[in-house]
Amino acid sequence: MSEHPLLSIQHASILHQQQIFLRDFSWTVLPGEAWVITGSNGSGKTTLINAIIDSEKMVPSSADGFFSAFSKITLLSFEAVAAFIENELKNDDSDFVEGGIDPGRTPAALLEGCPEAERYASICGISHILHRGLKFLSTGEIRRTLLAQALAGAPDLLILDDPFDGLDSEGVATLSALLDSLIGSASSSNKTAYMIVLDRYISVPRSCTHVLELEGGKTVFSGTREDFEQRLAERTLLGACEPQNASFPADLDEELAVLDTEKTLSDDTKPLIEMTRVSVEWSGRKVLDDVSWTVNKGEHWIIRGPNGSGKTTLLELITGDNPQVFRNRVSLFGAPRGSGETIWEIKEKIGFVSHRLHQEYRRVGDVTVETVIVSGFYDSIGLYERASTEEREKAARWLELGNLQNLAKEAFNALSYGDQRSVLILRAAVKLPPLIILDEPCHGLDEQHRARTLSLMQRIAETGHSTLLHVTHDPDEYLPCETNILELLPGGDPMYRIITR
Repeated sequence: MSEHPLLSIQHASILHQQQIFLRDFSWTVLPGEAWVITGSNGSGKTTLINAIIDSEKMVPSSADGFFSAFSKITLLSFEAVAAFIENELKNDDSDFVEGGIDPGRTPAALLEGCPEAERYASICGISHILHRGLKFLSTGEIRRTLLAQALAGAPDLLILDDPFDGLDSEGVATLSALLDSLIGSASSSNKTAYMIVLDRYISVPRSCTHVLELEGGKTVFSGTREDFEQRLAERTLLGACEPQNASFPADLDEELAVLDTEKTLSDDTKPLIEMTRVSVEWSGRKVLDDVSWTVNKGEHWIIRGPNGSGKTTLLELITGDNPQVFRNRVSLFGAPRGSGETIWEIKEKIGFVSHRLHQEYRRVGDVTVETVIVSGFYDSIGLYERASTEEREKAARWLELGNLQNLAKEAFNALSYGDQRSVLILRAAVKLPPLIILDEPCHGLDEQHRARTLSLMQRIAETGHSTLLHVTHDPDEYLPCETNILELLPGGDPMYRIITR
């Protein structure tokens, strides 16, 4: 007797923003199966997942079309993490607590009342942070906490959207082993099913059984993992899987010179950043300790370290978002912090891309891609002044350099996650600031977008206009220009080291 499907889509289409995706789509998921859903940015992965969660987006494409799905679905995604953090910020009581810092809810509070909470906390590696507040958790620790909460809720279907992005190598190995254990325990008598959404077919848990590949809103493969990997190997032999070469105009330097008509290369020899014996501590826990670090113009840096090592804290000391900067000896662009400068005077010299900025922009209403790029001139989330003709012309040039010119009038929130990240990178570079900070810039990008983004940043660095600080866990993302590494070593003595490549 055949197994009863946990998910069955037969001859249905997906309606998204008045457009039809995955026309006449059929797909069946059986108990014990674990699917990888993969495809490039904009291929339809997110659209499909949203339709599974909200069946009203499914429309029959024939008389016998229908859709039936799980009764309890849990999605752990970028959006889920963003919504969680946004809710915590709304409930921040820092103005009313002793010391002026509300640490936020703890993992223990989130798991309170969940069956087998302690077991899942142990499985997800958060037992040691159960009583630490949100403000003292790294993004990776928050994600592991929400995974433990999701598992403790015993869902029929657990969807993990790009779960490995932003994790260090140890975190990737730990999560992969965890998923192997969870998926491997599934059987025909166990209703739990798993879907793992990946922009790049890497770090795939060994226990995943099937693959669905989408491209351009269509299915290009649906079947077993073995068959998919055989096809992938054949494509590689034919060269079809090679990332496209990131080609830019031969006169890119001249283009950048046009974009930079109001700037001149500075001969100022003062460091862009100078930290002397900097220490940051939260509730008795040292995040950074005795860090001395100098960044000179044209010295492009990699910043690396495991999740929770203090990378975010370090960046916040630079951008002015951490009040403990005033307790330390930190100079930016030749001036000590606290010497009368405003936060906006600092931000106007910095271009920035981060997970948090992406969250904030996704909460903004219906703004166009052009508006997002132009907002980089004002360091604002959204645009609250009338942009000049010159600013719009510069934004148009950057969109051309990023090969996104066709998206200029599109709504930012209508883009795929990967395209949104590409737009935010262009926003960071649009004013050619002295310093560009890239916090996991390739998070959510497929191979083609990733290659093009890294190539563009390398060319920008070569012009001498901007110095790069690049936070990444992936050594494959290191640019040729990035010859300096600041590595954070939590619990070490010292807690950091500087490496020259």
